[in-house]
Amino acid sequence: MYFVLAVSIEFYPATNPLGRIMLSLIQTRDNLMKPIRLLLLLLFAASNNFTFAADPTGQNAATLETQVKVQMDYLLYLPKDYEKQESWPLLLFLHGSGERGDDLELVKKHGPPKLIAAGKEFPFIVVSPQCRKDRRWEPIELNALLDDLCNRYKIDQDRICVTGLSMGGFGTWQMASFAPNRLAAIAPICGGGEVYWTRSFTHLPVWAFHGGKDTGVPLERSQEMIDALKKKGGDPKLTVYPEAGHDSWTETYDNPALYEWLLEQRRITKE
Repeated sequence: MYFVLAVSIEFYPATNPLGRIMLSLIQTRDNLMKPIRLLLLLLFAASNNFTFAADPTGQNAATLETQVKVQMDYLLYLPKDYEKQESWPLLLFLHGSGERGDDLELVKKHGPPKLIAAGKEFPFIVVSPQCRKDRRWEPIELNALLDDLCNRYKIDQDRICVTGLSMGGFGTWQMASFAPNRLAAIAPICGGGEVYWTRSFTHLPVWAFHGGKDTGVPLERSQEMIDALKKKGGDPKLTVYPEAGHDSWTETYDNPALYEWLLEQRRITKE
């Protein structure tokens, strides 16, 4: 008989340094089986110091374990009788692009922070963070903010609502997609998003607002999100102000019905 030794050697990472040798026999002119096998066994025994990659293409599995620091300034409003109640609903307000920076006074330009600065009282804890200059709202950072707030304050975690205008409207839609089972409701104003986001929050109460003559963010951006939710079985609401341009937030935040609706909402966990 004639034999040749076909050898395949695979060395694994340092966590498994013994490696692996595969042997097979086919016909050849010289019976060198025994000496070659002995040589290979010696090589195998010495291979426990090798740390070659298991994948012959050079691609290896790896894992990242790190922490990302989040620093965010925000305005905090606590209701007048905060200490007298066990827990309170939370309203998270996301401002537009014009209020970005490192001056919290800018956040008081519109929305609930403006009304609070003017003396209005709310039956919510109201948190109004400020987005850094040249950045957009990042849901993972907002979620970290919610984690910290829930640890610090008496927040009813079944009554967390998010609202925002323009860039903050987009951030509100995106936050619903990122944390659909954490929120009780959203109220995005003159915003929009990716239609596919809606697949994850068809169960979430949504009341959107937009100006019919908005040239900054066209009405279609809200309409397509509402249509997508309805198509998937959701029951969202859309209020359109026919004569309003981009500023559809002033009328919205001046409307007591919005806050009454928000207070009615409770978290519904999607199964």
